[in-house]
Amino acid sequence: MFQSADIGQPKNAGSASYDEATQTYDMKGAGYNIWFNRDEFHYLYKKISGDFILTASFEFEGDKGNEHRKIGWMVRESLDDASASYNAVTHGNGLTVLQWRLLRGAYMRDPEGEIFYPKKVVFQTIQLERIGNKITMRVANRGEPLQEVGATIMMENSDSVYAGLFISSHDSDKIEEAKVWNVRIDKPVKNKYQPNPNVKENVFNGVLGSRMETMNVFTGVRKVIHEST
Repeated sequence: MFQSADIGQPKNAGSASYDEATQTYDMKGAGYNIWFNRDEFHYLYKKISGDFILTASFEFEGDKGNEHRKIGWMVRESLDDASASYNAVTHGNGLTVLQWRLLRGAYMRDPEGEIFYPKKVVFQTIQLERIGNKITMRVANRGEPLQEVGATIMMENSDSVYAGLFISSHDSDKIEEAKVWNVRIDKPVKNKYQPNPNVKENVFNGVLGSRMETMNVFTGVRKVIHEST
């Protein structure tokens, strides 16, 4: 389960709720921005170690706000507002980027610290994957397969990180709202995993656990029925 918190003490508090029937998160958050040398936003997060793949679909709710309001996936070294972080971000105007702060308190650099997705679409699925110390962002517009946006190298000595969903209004006086669904956190099986104890050193790359789901073929909305450990 995710924990919920405001990072950076934004002027207006955020919140999050989960609809178990639809398996959808409703997120509200404010904050001046996720930029420069510190951040303000609302965060749904969990502590996670090793390799992982984060996938979800995102969409802003309500009236059009600041075109630089942000939602997406985030991986942080700590819950400090100046923490090193790696962010798979979609903005209110559809701009989608992979951006990062390499060291605590460092400034995010533009454009040196960003990788841009060429299309601008308000609704999309975003995936953030960590394998070793490499972090990769992928994006899928409605009805399209995931496409790799780019990759970068993560901070060293950061096996255990905070990973989760975020929202920031880019306007300290306003609270923005978004819905997030089809949320998945997958942990690849270790490369030397072997289900047969009599077989040794058999390497499997990219093997995941199992999940039974139903999917609405018209909307793409999925619902988890059972998940393996």
